[in-house]
Amino acid sequence: MKTTGPQPLEQHLQQTAKVLSEALPYMRRFAGQTMVIKYGGHAMGDEALAHQFARDVVLIKQVGINPIVVHGGGPQIGAMLERLKIKSEFIDGLRVTDQATVEIVEMVLAGSINKQIVTAINGAGGTGIGLSGKDGRLIEARKLRRSVRDPGSNIEKLLDLGFVGEPTRINPDILRTMQTSNLIPVVAPIGIGENGETYNINADTSAGAIAAAMGATKLLMLTDVAGVLNKDKKLIPNLTAKEALVLMGDGTISGGMIPKVETCLDAVRGGVNAVHILDGRIPHVLLLELFTAHGVGTMIERTP
Repeated sequence: MKTTGPQPLEQHLQQTAKVLSEALPYMRRFAGQTMVIKYGGHAMGDEALAHQFARDVVLIKQVGINPIVVHGGGPQIGAMLERLKIKSEFIDGLRVTDQATVEIVEMVLAGSINKQIVTAINGAGGTGIGLSGKDGRLIEARKLRRSVRDPGSNIEKLLDLGFVGEPTRINPDILRTMQTSNLIPVVAPIGIGENGETYNINADTSAGAIAAAMGATKLLMLTDVAGVLNKDKKLIPNLTAKEALVLMGDGTISGGMIPKVETCLDAVRGGVNAVHILDGRIPHVLLLELFTAHGVGTMIERTP
């Protein structure tokens, strides 16, 4: 009598059981811990990936982890400014933000984008709550000051970026209150100044500051790249803070990856155990990182 191996349905069920079994130790390990997720890039613009992201965040909450989502929205802001015929320029990757621009930034980030993410989380069975950094003075900020050196005269010049800010203090009480409930906070990176000014803050920077203030176990940063690459353009899975500094010094880490890694280093200096730079274009990338043995992307850990 001829015997046959497992049929496709049985193979699928066995694989599902294997995945769940592998995930269980990580679910137990991370239960009750806080994880900050910086959400941006292609993952936000792709409808299927956005739907998967919302489901994954709800699953993370359901297994007892406390996720905090901090989102960006640069392309959406740019599209709205263009639609309203408001000119905008960038200096060193930062949008110069005058009074008219900061009003649009706040409208897009704390309005349409924030509510889209909240709606997606709610639609996936969670309870998302939208916040901006102005709510409860969550993100207190000051004007970001940057300088450039003129290559000809070697004179350093102070740049005026308008209402671009940097966090000075995170007030996490409102987030801690949410942790005792089933709420999932979704934070727009808008800060409030000493005199009530509104500041546009880089989402990576905001996520790192919130992760440190909350004593998060992990900061998970979704990007449009695989992670940190070596000189041969191959992924580096693990780095210590010291190793990351060396790679920035020798030029291996360059361009737009530099500010991301600097945010990672600030976070681990602030007490976050590990920061993960992940490719948000990969379906279910959060689950792959948290609940599988090998994970994905690049992990930067505190230097012992």
